[in-house]
Amino acid sequence: MTHAIEVRNLTFVYPDGTLALKGVDLVIDEGEFAAFIGQNGSGKTTLSKNIAGLLKPTEGEVLLFGRSTKEMRIRELATSVGYVFQNPDHQIFNMTVYDEIAFGPRNLLLSEDEVRERVEEAARIVGLKEEYMEESPFFLPKGLRQRVAIASILALRPKVIIVDEPTTGQDWKQSIEIMDFLKHLNGLGHTIIIVTHEMEIVARYAERTVVMAEGRKLLDGPTNKVFAEAETLRKAFVKPPQPTRAAHALSHYGLRPDVLSVDELVTEIIRLKASGAGDNYLAQRSLGGR
Repeated sequence: MTHAIEVRNLTFVYPDGTLALKGVDLVIDEGEFAAFIGQNGSGKTTLSKNIAGLLKPTEGEVLLFGRSTKEMRIRELATSVGYVFQNPDHQIFNMTVYDEIAFGPRNLLLSEDEVRERVEEAARIVGLKEEYMEESPFFLPKGLRQRVAIASILALRPKVIIVDEPTTGQDWKQSIEIMDFLKHLNGLGHTIIIVTHEMEIVARYAERTVVMAEGRKLLDGPTNKVFAEAETLRKAFVKPPQPTRAAHALSHYGLRPDVLSVDELVTEIIRLKASGAGDNYLAQRSLGGR
């Protein structure tokens, strides 16, 4: 089976000499919804930009659907993986929403009928109404500007979509809307990668989580299993979501440390109470047992 993304011994050094990635290996299959997390400077954004082909490896290689990004042309990269920047204003530059979404397809030298078809399709998927098409994207609220940025990527029909800090500057309602939208894209078959500091968002949406620290991959696996690694996360200065931290604190009573939500935590407490495991533990402690 061809992997969507394969990172092999990836090392990246910035022009100023900063060693940002140190021999990273990673495989992501088609249809996954993954999160890259870690403190600032951990290498997560550099890793995502190497995957998108915005940066090229100093050593090692990145394969997209079996092909090295070093060998792929810009057109091939653009139709394989799309990158949405943390600030949508960093990639919006056209005078109307329509022209912004149409920019990529036009650069693929498609006919204007094909361009219009792709613009309308992308706008429909992201929920941009027709009334916005002739508006300037610069005067739209940030949430809508972000949708314009995503639509401009979708119009290229990439199989992989990377979104850097999708919820920055948005309230909880807006954050849920954009994340539900990304989940919808994932359901349509797109491989989704988010780069984020929002652990509650990771717990709620990402099926897989990659923890970066000092340019290396520290943890990688199902999100609940990764967040259960309390000691390792502490070394990476990553705090799991509150329900998981509560489960860690109560794990000596027999509570599973890999819960991700309040509902899971409550269910675990009820299960533990029903089993009598917590009472048994307290009885042992009172008798001086271990």
